[in-house]
Amino acid sequence: MGQPVAVIEHQSRTPGVIRFEANRNLTGQGHERFTSAAQAVGTRPAATVARRLLETGKVASVHVYGNMITVDLLKGRDADGLGDIVTDLYTYYRPGVEVPSFEDLVAEPEAASVATPSSAEPEAALSEAAKKIPPHLLARSQAAKEKARAKAAGG
Repeated sequence: MGQPVAVIEHQSRTPGVIRFEANRNLTGQGHERFTSAAQAVGTRPAATVARRLLETGKVASVHVYGNMITVDLLKGRDADGLGDIVTDLYTYYRPGVEVPSFEDLVAEPEAASVATPSSAEPEAALSEAAKKIPPHLLARSQAAKEKARAKAAGG
């Protein structure tokens, strides 16, 4: 599950250098260069793809700019399988991993928080429009309204 990244592999004129062109921007307008997996810290897409490429033992360095990934191969190594690493960058569930169901991902709203009017308007019933607002957002809005009323009354 997840979205595969479309990747086009380009051979460079320089032997041992491979370029991957992805259909996603990985860095914005910044250049990022990695020479070891220890430098590729964090969950940014550029760091993740660099770490995965460097951990193969085939790669000396990775440079990422926008949607272009330039890979310097170690001497005597080939690029077999490196394109698959880039393609699987956003694949989160692998074979053998149980995918959570929708019910597992979405928490049930508590019955008490579904349609509670604010304490300043205890008799007010929710309008049809207010019933369409997710309960947690409605509660946040009501809390902000209470805070504004208290601030106006106090000062």
